[in-house]
Amino acid sequence: MGVALFDMDRTLVRRETASLYVRSRRDRGLGSWRDTARVAWWVAQYTLGVIDAPDVASRALMVLAGTKESDVEQECEVLFRKYILPHIGERARVAVAHHKARGDQMAIVTGASPYVARPVADYFGIEHVVASDLEVVEGELTGRPVEPLCYGVGKVIRTNRLAREAGFDLREAMFYSDSYTDLPLLEAVSHPVAVNPDMRLKRVAEARGWPVEIW
Repeated sequence: MGVALFDMDRTLVRRETASLYVRSRRDRGLGSWRDTARVAWWVAQYTLGVIDAPDVASRALMVLAGTKESDVEQECEVLFRKYILPHIGERARVAVAHHKARGDQMAIVTGASPYVARPVADYFGIEHVVASDLEVVEGELTGRPVEPLCYGVGKVIRTNRLAREAGFDLREAMFYSDSYTDLPLLEAVSHPVAVNPDMRLKRVAEARGWPVEIW
């Protein structure tokens, strides 16, 4: 039995779920085109690897302060069905089915929140989710993330926690990702796979002989 780890945005899902979330709020009259532009700017910074992730997370999460966790969970279920599901490609389904048939342990490892990631994991039948947890006090979000964010080296730290809990060796895992910012985790596993890679990751993958796939 092996271990397969999947990034979510632009890997299992062809789009950035943050952009889809903002679009869903705008469609319901809860957001503006300014919000859309701001998220697009953050996504561009993320793609270029120049984003200040903790600062962006702090600013983005402020709008959720005082929101009931149960309301966020319900909102993200609707987000998945209406906005995320149409952007899941067939090759992602085939890859997950392949690992499931082998009996591999699987996890989504994403910088997004678990509220966004869990419906995606449930759809694929993926047991584990490693994500950027949000602080909750008395059933309400505080608008603050729980450190470390699931980003860069933080992804390695959080995935190592899962490895200890689930009883697998991270060094023997596969990890599918699109982003150069995931290089720390890609380097920590034995089988890195670049999926829909950004230009910097594509160059690294080609130089190191890593598989490159388009989903």
